[in-house]
Amino acid sequence: MSIKHNWTRQEILKIYNKPMMELLYQAATVHRENHDPNVVQVSTLLSIKTGGCPEDCGYCPQAARYHTNIKGNDLMSVTQVKAQALQAKSSGSSRVCMGASWRNVKDGSEFESVLEMVRTINKLDMEVCCTLGMLTENQAQRLAEAGLYAYNHNLDTSEEYYKEVISTRGYEDRIKTIKNVRKTNITVCSGGIIGMGEKLEDRAGMLVSLSTFNPHPESVPINALVPVEGTPLEEQQLVEIWEMIRMVATTRIIMPKAQVRLSAGRTQMSPEGQAMCFFAGANSIFAGNKLLTTPNPNINDDMRLFDKLGLTPSKPFINIMKKPVTVEAVDSKFNSLGEKPKWTRPKHTIERNENTREKAKQTKLK
Repeated sequence: MSIKHNWTRQEILKIYNKPMMELLYQAATVHRENHDPNVVQVSTLLSIKTGGCPEDCGYCPQAARYHTNIKGNDLMSVTQVKAQALQAKSSGSSRVCMGASWRNVKDGSEFESVLEMVRTINKLDMEVCCTLGMLTENQAQRLAEAGLYAYNHNLDTSEEYYKEVISTRGYEDRIKTIKNVRKTNITVCSGGIIGMGEKLEDRAGMLVSLSTFNPHPESVPINALVPVEGTPLEEQQLVEIWEMIRMVATTRIIMPKAQVRLSAGRTQMSPEGQAMCFFAGANSIFAGNKLLTTPNPNINDDMRLFDKLGLTPSKPFINIMKKPVTVEAVDSKFNSLGEKPKWTRPKHTIERNENTREKAKQTKLK
């Protein structure tokens, strides 16, 4: 099957809405043509800096403006991160993804610490991924030098519906950050969330944006919204497993070479539902008790499910590219530029988000 980069919403919706048995057959066929159906890549997501985010993402309990029960923490130390990475490796993970609740990367001591974390984990023979917000080309180059394998920057949803969920940053900045990453040898991880009140056309629109990239993102996480009390989307209904299966299958068909990651929301899925997602083309998961701040299945439960299904965790550095070479800080060709980029701040407001923010203020006053 040739790789296509000009999918339309109509074409994607036609695939998404196929009779389930036909959709599953097509997706499973594409999956087997491009991947070993019995191998699944396992990643561990580690929140190296939690809470206090200045953004207003309607789904996120880490936003400082909302009142949630998330316990924040300052940036973890390199030693702490190394210990967590070793534990993840012993549990079967081949990748560690480090997330920080930042709007964007800022040059300075904290970024220097993150670069050292990347060097440390890469030397453990594990794939390293970061999700740190927007970043410049020079910052991406510095991460590449440190040995970063992948950078995650989700589009979240379609460009149109994005304005109904987030008002503090622009969709175009998401695209720009991914393009900055593409100027390096770092692979791209980018996907989105379903169940935020969007229409099917918005799900198709997100997949249009992702599949327009050439090359496609090497990893595409598909998240089901986990409604969190205190966020603007706390009352959203959970998506049905059939919607996740359709989204995974459609993603597999239009981006056949990508690792399609079954991400947030797995605690709401039965083992049988997850098995259907694997059959439909999902070949990557996040393991560990938490995904940043939301619940996730226990790694032992995942391994038992793998055993029942005959699935094997993949080894690192075999799917996309070889292990990156780590350049030590003293030998770096890309140094801090003290950049202060002016990332977009849209001027519109989202009534739902503002109401939740006001409610949080009143709660704190009590």
